[in-house]
Amino acid sequence: MGTMTLEAPPARDDVGALVRHWRQRRRLSQQALSDRCGVSTRHLSCIETGKAQPSPAMIGQLSEALDVPLREQRRLFTAAGFVPETTELPLGSPALAQVNDALELILAGHEPYPALVIDGGWDLVAANDAAYRLLADLPADLLEPPVNVVRLSLDPRGLAPRILNLAEWQAGIMARIHHEHETSRDSRLAALLDEFPTRTSPGQPDIVLTVRLRAGEEVLSFVTTTTVFGTPRDVTVAELAIEALYPADARTRDQLVALASAASA
Repeated sequence: MGTMTLEAPPARDDVGALVRHWRQRRRLSQQALSDRCGVSTRHLSCIETGKAQPSPAMIGQLSEALDVPLREQRRLFTAAGFVPETTELPLGSPALAQVNDALELILAGHEPYPALVIDGGWDLVAANDAAYRLLADLPADLLEPPVNVVRLSLDPRGLAPRILNLAEWQAGIMARIHHEHETSRDSRLAALLDEFPTRTSPGQPDIVLTVRLRAGEEVLSFVTTTTVFGTPRDVTVAELAIEALYPADARTRDQLVALASAASA
């Protein structure tokens, strides 16, 4: 079987070139994509070469079949001369008030355990008090917006010296960044991949990756979960993720409760 050459994204927004780019990114032949969309390979070929103009419905079908991120779907619609079916609003927009309310409820409800909200480039959007308590004594310049959570955790002046299983943690987090970049082709993620090498995790990994963080004389152990909004129709919302840290043992749980009590005293 021959290999498929992956082209760089087109320099200008040509809808046919963009469709071809995403088809090749997903390593699909024209026949495979045609079968997924229920169209002929001839019609798909005409779209890719610019001989045929896709309808908005066709762009939606192609986007779904190719798992094109919402941000790039907007680019496809615009390139074809259509108004995108989705929005890209600032998080502070009144239209996203329900989203902001939900974020506040999640962050507050997770106390006394750390939780934070990140965007598609892993920049910090919001965090609860428990998260900020873990970051309180870091250098001030590292906490100047925009704060990138990956850099904050892997920078030698950040959390890296305190993470006892740093190699394992870096291997896990950079593998996730690599996967997200393969899906989205986000240039911000590409920059992180260039800055921090993807390591091989030493030894046999745990079923769930645990991060062990030194905090004063104590060691805090966490497992993490990621929450996203279901079926978003806005790019900003689609790229948000809530990272919640849960105590991996009773000692960590007790320490976090004690820290919260001391802070509120």
